[in-house]
Amino acid sequence: MTKYLSVFIAIIFSSYNAYSQKAIILGQRDHIHSTVLGENRTINIYLPENYSATDTIKYPIIYILDGGVEEDFIHLVGIVRYYTQPWIAQFPKSIIVGIENTNRKRDFTFAVPNLDFLEKEGFKKENFSQYGKSAAYIAFLERELQPYMENKYHANTDRTIIGESLAGLLASEILVKKPHLFSKYIIIAPSLWWGEQKLLHESKDALHAHLNNPLNVYLGVPNKDEDVKMYKESINFNKMLKQTNNINVCFDYLPQELHATIVHQAVYNAFKKLYPKK
Repeated sequence: MTKYLSVFIAIIFSSYNAYSQKAIILGQRDHIHSTVLGENRTINIYLPENYSATDTIKYPIIYILDGGVEEDFIHLVGIVRYYTQPWIAQFPKSIIVGIENTNRKRDFTFAVPNLDFLEKEGFKKENFSQYGKSAAYIAFLERELQPYMENKYHANTDRTIIGESLAGLLASEILVKKPHLFSKYIIIAPSLWWGEQKLLHESKDALHAHLNNPLNVYLGVPNKDEDVKMYKESINFNKMLKQTNNINVCFDYLPQELHATIVHQAVYNAFKKLYPKK
């Protein structure tokens, strides 16, 4: 795997005057080549305050699937920084990995025989010119990105994944098919409608076959009136998870939020529920 020089991501707070301009460094950017995906990928990385390459401390790691700078990376880093301040200490200081998207419809959906189901879901087939490559993306996470992070940075094996909408579908697929890849799953408004609910129908048997270690799962859902079908699919997914041994699931209904607004509040809630303050 080719490694390129890290480039700092700077948020500029401009108190423009004749004398100075100061920058606050939020994180850094790595570029890695994925043999599995056959393309270069950009990874945004936040390291905890006082992180040092010479330390022996190893940190939990949080993976954001929609992790671009223009997606969810910056505002979710803010939540983590808030909750890990010493006067709050809701959960341990953590490394955050935001994966920049190149084609999320391709990467976050599993293979299906055809796209005939899209129209009844309110989508046009031409909007999904590429799809069904989630198996390759999951292999990229398992065989390339996780080893890269754990070899280059002081990361331990306590891994959290965050995904919403199609990214929530991918997080759900990983939970069902390869649950060992993460110890905590933050799944928000998942697109379980994909493939006529194929993943939902297969979840129970697949989980029983693959689940060996305890997991914590947060499932956040926006106002049901916006999309009753999505709400019912999430309810069924929650029931199935609750019937599975070794899974501690927290279902969180957020009636004040819509699909477009739920991510920030849901992740905020998830951290409180997955790490109850003692």
